[in-house]
Amino acid sequence: MLRHCFFNYYFCRLNVEKMKRVIVGLSGGVDSSVTAYLLKEQGYEVIGLFMKNWHDDSVTISDECPWLDDSNDALLVAEKLGIPFQTVDLSEQYKERIVDYMFHEYEKGRTPNPDVLCNREIKFDVFMKIAMSLGADYVATGHYCRKDTIVVDDVPVHRLLAGKDSNKDQSYFLCQLSQEQLSKTLFPIGELLKSEVREIAKNQDLITADKKDSQGLCFIGKVRLPEFLQQKLQPKEGNIIEIASDDPVFVKSESNTISDKTQLEVLAEKFSYHPDQGKIVGKHQGAHYYTKGQRKGLAVGGTPEPLFVIETDVTTNTIYTGQGKNHPGLYRFALIVTNDEVHWVRKDLTLQEGETMQVMARIRYRQPLEKATLHQTSSGLYVVFENAQSAISEGQFVAWYRDDELIGSGVIS
Repeated sequence: MLRHCFFNYYFCRLNVEKMKRVIVGLSGGVDSSVTAYLLKEQGYEVIGLFMKNWHDDSVTISDECPWLDDSNDALLVAEKLGIPFQTVDLSEQYKERIVDYMFHEYEKGRTPNPDVLCNREIKFDVFMKIAMSLGADYVATGHYCRKDTIVVDDVPVHRLLAGKDSNKDQSYFLCQLSQEQLSKTLFPIGELLKSEVREIAKNQDLITADKKDSQGLCFIGKVRLPEFLQQKLQPKEGNIIEIASDDPVFVKSESNTISDKTQLEVLAEKFSYHPDQGKIVGKHQGAHYYTKGQRKGLAVGGTPEPLFVIETDVTTNTIYTGQGKNHPGLYRFALIVTNDEVHWVRKDLTLQEGETMQVMARIRYRQPLEKATLHQTSSGLYVVFENAQSAISEGQFVAWYRDDELIGSGVIS
């Protein structure tokens, strides 16, 4: 009874703008299913749309995320809720904006994050434009994050906030959204725990109530990454080189105290290696298949501690490794985001050259937020962490927060 009262209160508190049209990205999972249910209960006119973005099952590891099964589940949820439903084929746009981007980034030896790009380029761009063309007032997704609106200098400003469920917070994946995109977006489950979402689904007898969360690449699922990349990036044998932890290359400032721009550059600079350095411990089939911090897939044994990838060089087709997760080659205090890759969700907080800001930041999903300082310079935005960070990878996204609000992000250079 108490839980029933809680949910009734939740519905009433959010029961605003009745009969506004909302198009929900129904993915066939429990989160988007409950999103659609909550919005209908709140009085919105709800339409379910399933995005068909990938239909090549040749590189998937399992059948956990086949698009056809997901589409059928989404249809059954829509029928159960009594809402209109249709499928839109965005596979061409997905290939151009996400898959081709991934190939291009890996070819350059960088590590892309397709989930962040999928949200920016597909869900909240292509899909949102389709939704608006269908007369939608809003687009809603099953992301565990929140949004509110404040007024700054008489202008409404939309804030992207972490989800209440700290174990499921997905604000990082939305770090590239703009004010315009946020203004048209609803996140109904952001105030709920995952357990509460599943309970709602069970109470409403939704087919997705006990369905496992999808894993792997956005809309593709679990894949054999080398096989996926081999569609365009051909295998090429190269050396795996081990760099000792006491190599002279690691003689570098261990302090993150900033005195000038030169010190920023030193802190953010990558360690440099060459093929004659260290010792050859094995062979690989393509440096572009690996990323910093990777442990599995090297197929090299006989070392006291496991080998981790500390750098890849696609020019010489060389992988550099070091023993143990504490190897100095894995750690740096700082990174840089070039000015053209800096994105402020809160444009009113944009730093000017010479300005700094204390923030909390992360360089990957699920990483605990770390204390950091932003330094805006003429050459880019430096992010200097209080503690050295492991496996800072070019091509990934760094996102920075104030309290529980994500205020900006950028592609690591």
